[in-house]
Amino acid sequence: MDEFASRFESKIDPRGRVAIPAPFRAVLAQEGADDIHCYPHLDCNTIEAGGTRLVEEIKGIVGRQPTGSALREALELVYFGECEKLKVDPDGRTILPKRLREHAGITDTAVFVGFGNKFQIWEPGAYEKFRESAREQALALRKGLGAGSR
Repeated sequence: MDEFASRFESKIDPRGRVAIPAPFRAVLAQEGADDIHCYPHLDCNTIEAGGTRLVEEIKGIVGRQPTGSALREALELVYFGECEKLKVDPDGRTILPKRLREHAGITDTAVFVGFGNKFQIWEPGAYEKFRESAREQALALRKGLGAGSR
């Protein structure tokens, strides 16, 4: 099964419509996903998104917690209660709900970034800051593991 990979920019029209990158639509189709599941990221001003694999992973995380526990209910709220199921039209577009766009600070352009079994949707400037921080962390980790540089 293919993974969500790479980075794509897409303009957003005044109604909030955005084109889902074709490679991401292909992965969703392979998963048999009819909808894109999107929810606000807990730690970053971005939108987490994906199809069937992401939903199954979340069900597994939630299901490992005791029924009725505070942690399980918190997880159910942030992953399912805050989730939006987005339909994709025949032209590959969907409407990003206003509350998700506001959470991510997205106005006229969205950056789609693959994360293997899921993808994220970012405001371009916020993504660049995140990317730089992630690169610094990865370099520090690699040096700590003795991998050096090439």
